[in-house]
Amino acid sequence: MVVRAHSSAAGALALLSEPDKVFKQHALKALNQLVPQFWAEISEHIALIESLYESEDLPKDARDTAALLASKVYYFLGEYGEALSFALGAGNAFQTEARTYATAEYVETVVSKAIDRYIDLRFDETPPAAKIDPRLQSIIEAIFRRCIDEGEYRQAIGIALESRRFDIISHIYDLTHDVSLLSYAMEVVLDTGFPLSYRDQVLNLLSPLFPSPSQTNSSHMPALARLHVTLNNPSTTTTLLTSLVQNDKLVAYQFAFDLVEGGARDFLEAVRKELPQGKDETKDIFEKLSNILGGEVTVKLYLEFLKRTNKVDMHILKHSKDALEPRSSIYHTALTLQNAFMHAGTTSDIFLRDNLEWLGMATNWAKFSATAALGVIHKGYFQEGMNILGPYLPQHGTESQIQGAAYSEGGALYALGLINASGSGQTADYLRETLRNSQNEIVQHGAALGLGIADMGSRSAEAYDDLKETLFTDSAIAGEAAGYAMGLVMLGSASQVCAEEMITYARETHHEKIIRGLAMGLSFVFYGRQEEADDTIRLLLAEKDPIMRYGGVYTLALAYAGTSDNDAVRQMLHIAVSDTSDDVRRAAVTSLAFLLFKNPDQVPRIVQLLSESYNPHVRCGATLALGIACAGTGMQDAVQILEPMTKDGVDFVRQGAFIALGMILVQQSEAGSPSMSSTRALYTKVISDKHEDPMARFGAALGQGLIDAGGRNATISLQSRAGTRNTSAIVGMTLFCQFWYWYPLAHCACLAFEPTAIIGLNGDLKVPKFEFMSNARPSLFGYPAPATPPKKETAAKVATAVLSTTAKVKAREKKKAAAEQDAMETADIKKDVDVEMKTEEPSTSTKRKTEPNSEKVANFSRVTPVQLGYITFPVEGRYHPVRPVATRGAKGAPLSMGKKGLPSERYAGGGGILILVDERDGEEAELIDLEPPPPATATGGNAMQNGFANAAEQLHSHLDPSAPEADPPEPFEVRDRWF
Repeated sequence: MVVRAHSSAAGALALLSEPDKVFKQHALKALNQLVPQFWAEISEHIALIESLYESEDLPKDARDTAALLASKVYYFLGEYGEALSFALGAGNAFQTEARTYATAEYVETVVSKAIDRYIDLRFDETPPAAKIDPRLQSIIEAIFRRCIDEGEYRQAIGIALESRRFDIISHIYDLTHDVSLLSYAMEVVLDTGFPLSYRDQVLNLLSPLFPSPSQTNSSHMPALARLHVTLNNPSTTTTLLTSLVQNDKLVAYQFAFDLVEGGARDFLEAVRKELPQGKDETKDIFEKLSNILGGEVTVKLYLEFLKRTNKVDMHILKHSKDALEPRSSIYHTALTLQNAFMHAGTTSDIFLRDNLEWLGMATNWAKFSATAALGVIHKGYFQEGMNILGPYLPQHGTESQIQGAAYSEGGALYALGLINASGSGQTADYLRETLRNSQNEIVQHGAALGLGIADMGSRSAEAYDDLKETLFTDSAIAGEAAGYAMGLVMLGSASQVCAEEMITYARETHHEKIIRGLAMGLSFVFYGRQEEADDTIRLLLAEKDPIMRYGGVYTLALAYAGTSDNDAVRQMLHIAVSDTSDDVRRAAVTSLAFLLFKNPDQVPRIVQLLSESYNPHVRCGATLALGIACAGTGMQDAVQILEPMTKDGVDFVRQGAFIALGMILVQQSEAGSPSMSSTRALYTKVISDKHEDPMARFGAALGQGLIDAGGRNATISLQSRAGTRNTSAIVGMTLFCQFWYWYPLAHCACLAFEPTAIIGLNGDLKVPKFEFMSNARPSLFGYPAPATPPKKETAAKVATAVLSTTAKVKAREKKKAAAEQDAMETADIKKDVDVEMKTEEPSTSTKRKTEPNSEKVANFSRVTPVQLGYITFPVEGRYHPVRPVATRGAKGAPLSMGKKGLPSERYAGGGGILILVDERDGEEAELIDLEPPPPATATGGNAMQNGFANAAEQLHSHLDPSAPEADPPEPFEVRDRWF
């Protein structure tokens, strides 16, 4: 049979006007086959086709065919709403088309529109769900049945979540009993911007479906911990912990540690208070759980890890010190920050003690930053915080009269807040008292910043009122810090009363510093509140004052942090290209990082064009967006965008590129990241070049500090190991971005430093000695090689003129002496030849050493986030963790392998503190001694307990507030950025 190609649909269209029903039915069937080629011609007769669909004279199947034809025509015309309406009218004809996929693109589009309409109707509370078109309902039910029958459970769960069909989720879990599907549903609702009220409904549905961790291999424990942290329901969490104690205390300990990794302080404290006292054998278990939930156990373990494994390369710091002029405030601050970041949490102030003369050159706010840096270095050392900073802290009841003392005192108060960033009630009380008693605005500035960080998220009315009183003094310096701190104390409260007070005062004051502090404080108040912040966001973004709009941008970013909300991203991009203020545009581009940090792969693609903008502020924002969102990933797509920007013609764009590269390449190795060695060399070159712009050298110094953060044992992550938002890190990076206006705020980057360790604990919460396997080449995750100090170049001497006759005489004498020497050494050489031939193999036979494919790693060692995927515990080993070492990427995506055999994405969580099952419980365990090492000596080491007081006094003598200050400068115009 010969099939003839049709050149027109005119013949079939003519049959539609025939009076005989048989001709019409035949025409409709023929046109359904011809519509992809001749839809334009058929569309001229759409009215006739619609009339046939409505005609009562035709049989039902013919009317269905007419509706299907009309639907296809509207699809090709781009009228998808009409196409869906007629598809619903087509009934069985559309169902048959969908089953056969005769026109796949048409079917997929109509089904997609059907799902969208169904979701809209389900979310719209005005029409009840019962009034949804039954034909639409039947299509959706058919989609659910097909997904379940074909095993596409995740697709069905996605549609069910969008359409609020909780029954489908429960039905799928009853069929499969697959806990990973529950985890998938939880991650979808948490990471895709669902409204808060609906999010809590889903989590409350999922919570009872999760089995107890003790009933399985506990692989879902991280997901369960994230669920409880997000629900923030202490009673439910306490009930679960109590049941775990009865079944398996090891799982209870692990669950408590996982809660601490992601939980807010008020939530953990509430769970701690609700824990029962326990009886007999359970009393000790509940006491240990209470200590764990207090957070200090975790902080102490990580602090000890950073102390013991500190790998800071002092040659790098020495090079920076020699290259940067210490009498320049910007360079002194740059080196201060570089040293603070590199030694963050290590408690090692060896560089400061070895360079006391350099330290003594700090003046005014550089002295404030130098003192505050002690808080970064000793972060988490609660017990000794007051002793370390004692020489600098102001004495209550007396106001220092020594010129310059206020800078070191204010910096010490700020440092005290950084040391106690994880929370300490006594520290907050001390800072509040100092804030009330001091009349010096510099001391108040440090006290307010310290109080905001130490009391972050406490929502303390007393602290808020004290800060408000400081604000009302209308001091630009003290008021700016009070604005930041008021937001930090009320973090995530969404308090309308506080918001109205802060907005009102921001509109009344004339100090730009205070307005900026309050605008940023508002963003902290609405942290994580999503739609509850929408009214305030609209109000701030409509303000005439660009500083208030700047605050509105960060309020939008923090309210939807980590959600990847499409509307928020779209609004941010609109502001980035349309606002009249460069500051607001830069902030909008930077803030994309806070929205998208859980999907860092998207950020390079989104900011690619922005990085090429004509506006340097937009380009600068693109650098920080890449750095913050892709921090610690080593993502080459981001690096490839940043590397050309290090040669930008604008100094502050180069500065941002240097900082961003340090964030992205932190804890990357030269074997795993091809850009690592070139970036380090670039930092050294820029810092050394005295002709470089100061801002670029400042950025290179900060980048060099960030790339070696925490003694090369910490990464930067806005996501906690539990998979939740890392609140401290998000707040810390937000404050760090404000270094554009106020350099001391750069110290807050340390809040985002996350120690990368595996710390195994036994049932007594002691640290046993054992080893596990890293199934990868050691060079992929090893520490970088030590930097080699530059060789000293000696000046070449100018050759003196020598007469030819003199030269000949000297040459003859030299030749004669050489001949005599050769004769004397010949015998010795011959004796040595035989020995050398026997002991040395020929160079041609020397074999190149091959690197092993695995290595043993001791407990209490560094394990980078990417390396977690390669960690295994030997089957025959004594210890095994109660939960998996690592968790997969977001939404259960399989971990794909990238170049050089490395995963293309790092694990979303894992590592950290692991509770171990002891397979030989009866045997005595060899433990790691966690007693502090001896204090540092004059030549090196860490400044530990006994050495802290002496080191502090020694440092204090070189930051002596009684040292004469330079005369104040002549009056000058204040600019937004000081340097």
